[in-house]
Amino acid sequence: MNGEVMEEGVVNMDVHDARLVYMWGYLPGALPQRSPILSPLAVRSTVYAWKDVCGGGCGFAMSISESGKLITWGSTDDLGQSYVTSGKHGETPEAFPLPPEVSIVKAAAGWAHCVAATDNGEVYTWGWKECIPSGKVFSHLSGTGGLEKDLFERKNLFFTEQGSPRSQGSRSSGGSGTLSGLDGRGSKDESTKRRRMSSAKQAAESSSSGDETLSAFPCLVTLNPGVRIATVSAGGRHTLALSDTGQVWGWGYGGEGQLGLGSRIRMVSSPHPIPCIDSSYGNERAAVLSQGGMTSEGQGFRVPGTYIKVIACGGRHSAVITDAGSLLTFGWGLYGQCGQGSTDDELSPTCVSSLLGIRIEGVAAGLWHTVCVSADGDLYTFGGNQFGQLGTGGDQAETLPRLLEAPSLENIHAKTVSCGARHSTIITEDGKVFCWGWNKYGQLGLGDVIDRNVPSQVTIDGCVPQKVACGWWHTLLLAESLT
Repeated sequence: MNGEVMEEGVVNMDVHDARLVYMWGYLPGALPQRSPILSPLAVRSTVYAWKDVCGGGCGFAMSISESGKLITWGSTDDLGQSYVTSGKHGETPEAFPLPPEVSIVKAAAGWAHCVAATDNGEVYTWGWKECIPSGKVFSHLSGTGGLEKDLFERKNLFFTEQGSPRSQGSRSSGGSGTLSGLDGRGSKDESTKRRRMSSAKQAAESSSSGDETLSAFPCLVTLNPGVRIATVSAGGRHTLALSDTGQVWGWGYGGEGQLGLGSRIRMVSSPHPIPCIDSSYGNERAAVLSQGGMTSEGQGFRVPGTYIKVIACGGRHSAVITDAGSLLTFGWGLYGQCGQGSTDDELSPTCVSSLLGIRIEGVAAGLWHTVCVSADGDLYTFGGNQFGQLGTGGDQAETLPRLLEAPSLENIHAKTVSCGARHSTIITEDGKVFCWGWNKYGQLGLGDVIDRNVPSQVTIDGCVPQKVACGWWHTLLLAESLT
């Protein structure tokens, strides 16, 4: 039994909560011995009642309480995670220090940044500074009250002075640039990125003022008037947000096209709308499905649908689903993770034409791979497969979506899906949990550290799984207790 926290730390034990949270994988701060968690372990709290679990995060986990608090635990600094990003919480789940009046409904974490949407459609983000747009910063770390600092408001140079995103570069030319006047930073290899993160960590530990050079405190994102965000997703260094009207907004790093603006924009410092659907298409989608309409942009089909209903960020690529069930991808394509039959980067949202005619309901993206689930409960996987994260039984990359026909999934209908950096997890309609892929840190929850290239069932007794959320090296599960 859990209770909701009340004023002055009083726990309301009259609030009964039947939801449980389980975790497994690499959360070194979650146990005294700082070792991988190889099998599902219940997360205990006598203060917070669980409402949701959130994906992403390197070395720390996130969930949302019934009262709308963002809860974090398991964070460490030895992996380059600044306390500004993770909350520097260890074994005990604690509320991340956001303004006390804020009620969170959705949240996600990337490599070194976090983003959260509130019940009134606002967005807060924090962490690695190049991932954070301009806005109002809350620099307190206590969780109650705090100092507000108004940042310098950068003008939206892109749309006010430079016109269409496509004017910044083309798919063939590979043009690069910046939005909102920020200096461009070239693509960095992983070792450089780790050095940057280490510097951010050291700055965070030495002084809060020094930390601000590489890490940013929680920031209320400046959105256009009337825009209300319903859900958010965080990639390695970029962020997507979906409004309640089905419009996608993006910001952060876009050097591989993961922001879908038509060019290799290296830095987008304020939220920009991502053009995913031709609004004039409307009721023609049935004809397009049957005839295969062409567009001037070179995409083989015009996009069926009128708005976006699902968003997902991978390490350097993105995926969205329209209300008609069409899947669009954009960004880094080196391993085929965009599902377009090639290893080219996709600089604009591009319909995965091989899935047209199949209604896609869910999608998740990892560092190098993508997994989607159809309305019929079928799974399609594509992209990198070095650790078996596609679940195909081998390690061959797939540049086109491949129907997953593993023996373990016979007569199984997938319901929800989530991807970690190099592993995948689903919940089926009958409440089973399957994991596959990289397992060095026990992130598959199977009691060992052996990689799996086919879906393997995770044993969790006494509950009904509701939602799964993969971090980069761990997995969280929200479940309904049967007791």
